[in-house]
Amino acid sequence: MTTMPDTLPPLNTAADTPSTIPHNLEAEQALLGCLLFDNGAYERLYDGLQPRHFYEPFHQRLFAVIEEQIRIGHLAEPIVLLDKFKADQAFQDLGGIRYFADLVDRAPPAANASDYARVIYDLALRRDLIRLGGEIAKAAVGEQDAREQIEAAESQLFSMAETGSSSTGFVSFSDAVAGALNHAEEAFHRDGGLAGISTGLSDLDKQIGGLHKSDLIILAGRPSMGKTALATNIAMNIAKNYAYEPQPDGTRKTVRGGIVAFYSLEMSADQLAGRLLSDASSVPSDKIRKGEITPGEFMQIKEAAMEISAAPLYIDDTGGITLAKLTARARRLKRTAGLDCLMVDYLQLVTIGDAGANMNRVQEVSTITMGLKTLAKELAIPVIALSQLSRTVESRDDKRPQLSDLRESGSIEQDADIVMFVYRESYYLGRAEPREGTPEHLTWQEDMDRCRNMAEVIIGKQRHGPIGTVRVSFDANTVRFGNLANSHLYESNYE
Repeated sequence: MTTMPDTLPPLNTAADTPSTIPHNLEAEQALLGCLLFDNGAYERLYDGLQPRHFYEPFHQRLFAVIEEQIRIGHLAEPIVLLDKFKADQAFQDLGGIRYFADLVDRAPPAANASDYARVIYDLALRRDLIRLGGEIAKAAVGEQDAREQIEAAESQLFSMAETGSSSTGFVSFSDAVAGALNHAEEAFHRDGGLAGISTGLSDLDKQIGGLHKSDLIILAGRPSMGKTALATNIAMNIAKNYAYEPQPDGTRKTVRGGIVAFYSLEMSADQLAGRLLSDASSVPSDKIRKGEITPGEFMQIKEAAMEISAAPLYIDDTGGITLAKLTARARRLKRTAGLDCLMVDYLQLVTIGDAGANMNRVQEVSTITMGLKTLAKELAIPVIALSQLSRTVESRDDKRPQLSDLRESGSIEQDADIVMFVYRESYYLGRAEPREGTPEHLTWQEDMDRCRNMAEVIIGKQRHGPIGTVRVSFDANTVRFGNLANSHLYESNYE
């Protein structure tokens, strides 16, 4: 009978590898043991940890397989993984199944997994820095311009600092065309022929084709125009319509609607849920907040709560969240529950932490919008970010917003694929009521009747389609946006 060794077998390393290269094989073994013993420990790991961060090549392959098994919802334990490594010579040299068993037997508590992951990641960064330092030193004795070398080094350091960043590298044109054809086919077979996710507002869908993967969409407006209301309406429309098809590998493919993440940086989760309850129950939010509801209305609210509570809508109301945390949490949600659309309310409340200490506000916003656009591409989801407008709107006779009204507009305009503005004429008319009994008051009353329950969504920029104005209904009592009866009418112009 073969006995288990008292210590883990030594790992093979190249004889000419300098001992000064930062690495910690014991930390790698501890983390892998945690994962094999308890797959749930994977969710505690640092988001940026990748197989390449392990020093030992076999550990890289083992972590990659464990990660793949967990992501598709399969069990990752020694007996299951044995078949995948039978032909791996390094695995045999380490003792085969005995090595797996020893990793599990000596696994530390799963609660420590994140600590080991950070150690491994930090050491990998140190090795990258040593490699980069060597490349910089080698290039410095060459003939390349010194400033160009500095710019190249800065670029590599910036890439290294991007936590969990990913790059797919070059994609052949044939693959790109095949992807575009798949999107067109999905739109052709989908109800309504939309290429993206439906917002639930038919006119808006016709104008922008739904919400598209990898797009950064800016939704802007002055205070009290209804930015948050429109965003929550769209979020709930998407979540309520969520439907999926199970795939052979155990994953789920979204076929309608989607799973939505909502970063509410200004309102609490309870306040946001209250708005959604008002919308779903048709009971005015003001009455709910004041407690001025009838028993019948309370029953309406309870029924609405039961109806919408199952919708896959996740709310994070962390105030002043940093871009790094926002990105990390979105990645984690995508991995654990799935994610089809992300909303940020609102852009100017996101921070970039210590990195922004020496930046002005324009530079900070530029970094944030660039980060959100990168996140949209990385996760292949639409990202909707709400934004405030400057006060210059108030000084004009026509208060319909335009691109130049965006705060720190240069970076927002540049990075956004779509810029939409919410505008309610009734808001301004209601604050300019003439004296009753005058001819002006009669004209004012006619204008108010015309636009009282109407709002405009102005498409100020659309990278892939026309700009124009979409008219929607608006119920101020329940802060609900909806389709107009003449939903086939809207104005559009190509840029």
